[in-house]
Amino acid sequence: MKIAVIILSIVALIGLIVSSVTNFGIKIRNYNLKLYWAFPLLIGIIFVLFKFIPFNEFTDGLFSNSGMNPVKILILFLSMTGLSIFLDEMGLFSYLAYKVVSKSKSSQIKVYFALCALIAVLTMFTSNDIVILTFTPFIIFFCKRTKCNPIPYLVSEFILANTWSMMFIIGNPTNIYLGSYFGIKFIDYFKVMAIPTLVAGIVEMSVLYLIFRKDLKTNFEYSEEVAMLKSVPLTIVGVVILGICTVLLVLSSYIDFLEMYLVSLSCFVILVISCLAYCLIKKEKPNGLLDTFKRLPYELIPFLLGMFTISLCLTYYGISASLCELFGTKGTNFVYGFTSLVACNLVNNIPMSVLFSEIISNMGVNLTMLPVYSSIIGSNLGAFITPLGALAGIMWMGILSNHNVKYTFLDFVKYGLVIGIPTAVAAIAILPLFI
Repeated sequence: MKIAVIILSIVALIGLIVSSVTNFGIKIRNYNLKLYWAFPLLIGIIFVLFKFIPFNEFTDGLFSNSGMNPVKILILFLSMTGLSIFLDEMGLFSYLAYKVVSKSKSSQIKVYFALCALIAVLTMFTSNDIVILTFTPFIIFFCKRTKCNPIPYLVSEFILANTWSMMFIIGNPTNIYLGSYFGIKFIDYFKVMAIPTLVAGIVEMSVLYLIFRKDLKTNFEYSEEVAMLKSVPLTIVGVVILGICTVLLVLSSYIDFLEMYLVSLSCFVILVISCLAYCLIKKEKPNGLLDTFKRLPYELIPFLLGMFTISLCLTYYGISASLCELFGTKGTNFVYGFTSLVACNLVNNIPMSVLFSEIISNMGVNLTMLPVYSSIIGSNLGAFITPLGALAGIMWMGILSNHNVKYTFLDFVKYGLVIGIPTAVAAIAILPLFI
């Protein structure tokens, strides 16, 4: 049974990689359904149906009253993503981006650093995936209009979004999974990750500027575009609810019954009700809300459940414990930091997080939060080493291709390694000082 579990798990991961790289999916009317989640889900179903793992073990893990409960993690992530998508549908991100560009006049340096700052701030309070998917088309459009080289902006955007997502636990689904699994509270997470994220940001910005400084020295001509919010009242409501949600997530660190998934879900429900009420009063169609629901990453549900089931099987047969023993208990920040970074680019960062949570939990009396936070760093920074590091990388490359921006797999790896390695070393090295 153990050998069969290992073989089937490898099949699931190979299927995941191949389907991600080939963009495997089916088209239903005007909607492209991505099927990268199909292999992990299929193998997970096989494990349950053919009793590779006792059914009570599966249900106990699925509905346990603990941080590892995947249902709670999905609710937290989808609710926070919904808040971010709604603000994007209202045009907030594009509006802010246009304002930043217009204030910078014709100076590329000013535009570059202003956009970098905006991307960093928005990523911290929303989601790295949403920022990447929103800003990439804007940057391409902006660079075509001004005849600027888009590569400095695009590379910086992708790298910054996958770095500043480390600051708060809500910035990346991998943060949410690993943090929730080990019961890390919002404020406790921030206390540990604030300085390592800041250090990582300083290191990578220094490297980015050294690489792209020549491209950024020239000025450009840009006629100011008029960017309008689709609905000012609803945008204000969305921003206020997101702010309240963030405050409540901070307070959840001090109030036991105020669980993060309940906070985010409640805030999203309030947003939905507020939007529907406003549209009913104004006799308008709630198109922004409908588009928000259409854009939610529902494919993450079967994907995470499939990977969670595979992870449970690996733990049940002692495979995770063997990997934990192999990694040892010394120098865990670098061991787990760099093995997780590498693993991201072999199996993607979400499966890596599921697997590493089980590996770390086998440390027993030697368990500390150092390998947990190190793996979180690896899961974020690993996303810009190769496009396979995160689903956002694959989608980002697709957007570039659709807009005829030449950027190859080797280009991604070249910039990723040059910028990612010193950034990872700095963040992982300083981490033990704050745990």
